[in-house]
Amino acid sequence: MDIKQEEVTTLHEICVDAGELKRSIREVAVERPIAIIMPMLYRELKNRVIGKIVKELNKCDYVEEILIPLSAENKEEFEQVKRFFSKLQPKHYIIWCNGRKIMKLLRELKEEGINVIKYEGKGRDVWIALGIASLHSYAIALHDADVQTYSELIPAKLLFPILEPELDFKFSKGYYARVNMQKNIIYGRVFRLFLHPLLKALVDEIGYEPDFLNFLRAFRYPLSGEFALTRDVAIDVDVPGDWGIEIGILAEIYRNVARKRICQVDLGFYEHKHQEIGGVEKGLIRMVRDIFKTLLRVLTEEDRVQISETFLTSLRVVYQRVARDCIRQYHADAVFNCLQYDRHLEETIVERFSRHMLEAGKEYLQKPVGTRIPDWLRTMSAKRKIREELFEIVVEENEG
Repeated sequence: MDIKQEEVTTLHEICVDAGELKRSIREVAVERPIAIIMPMLYRELKNRVIGKIVKELNKCDYVEEILIPLSAENKEEFEQVKRFFSKLQPKHYIIWCNGRKIMKLLRELKEEGINVIKYEGKGRDVWIALGIASLHSYAIALHDADVQTYSELIPAKLLFPILEPELDFKFSKGYYARVNMQKNIIYGRVFRLFLHPLLKALVDEIGYEPDFLNFLRAFRYPLSGEFALTRDVAIDVDVPGDWGIEIGILAEIYRNVARKRICQVDLGFYEHKHQEIGGVEKGLIRMVRDIFKTLLRVLTEEDRVQISETFLTSLRVVYQRVARDCIRQYHADAVFNCLQYDRHLEETIVERFSRHMLEAGKEYLQKPVGTRIPDWLRTMSAKRKIREELFEIVVEENEG
């Protein structure tokens, strides 16, 4: 436990009173309505943890609406998800993001010059849900559907800083310890073995700390998928169309929100489904490649960092050195806490990450233009009532 502050305000879990937290939120929510977004895939319905999440969400009696953007292959899967969430007590809507009616509306949007159809996956689903949530809610919290340690305090902690008038933040980001206390294992490999050492390596290679890197390094867990934001911010952020969504969202917050209106919140210990190392198209390798390309793009846009093949080759060498130093530190921490730690495996993962980092960097040089879905302000200027039309579809499909 510590009380150290960063470049962005850090709200620590010291003696949080859960009852008082909920009471305060409940009072403010009368004037500042709340939405919770929980994107999911159909296959996650088979995950036992989803039942626990529903039980905890039922305790969130202050919520105006819960939106569940869903990727489902057919109507049968969509109806099955609807039946499952019938036990969810707060008002809620399942958004069939790749369903026939929504896809038809997105094709109409494409005719107006905004092509969202080409993006598939979590980025587009979150973008759709943010548009709908911004119709009715002042504060919007987002978290994944595979959180094994989920409790009602996760949305409450995220929402409190942007709801409480005395604080009045615009964006809050969750951070946590990725340690499984039952298995005595440290997780969070993409952050520990890739992003954390990469950010330090970038500073060393560039020769100074660009402001955006300074901003990212202020977050204790920048890859956290849990965050909350106000409606005006939600409609003014581009959403990455690939797996670089967490870094991409932070880049948009960096551009659009004053530093004093941003905070990070301690969510305690956190556990969710672990992905395989994978390859170019899936798993941790896919994440690493997308994150790296997003990072290079933002550094070029915001800090005019010149990226070249020579820069990438040198960065790879520096990254491997910094990552090995991190592994030594994590090993010491694991020994001190009697945690399992396979140092050889971690070194092997770093070698794979570094190889794919270089390949992704070369791909970026070939195609530096981003894969960001335009913000809702631009989208509404192209098709003024699109959020209302989306919501009408969602209501019709949920009542049917």
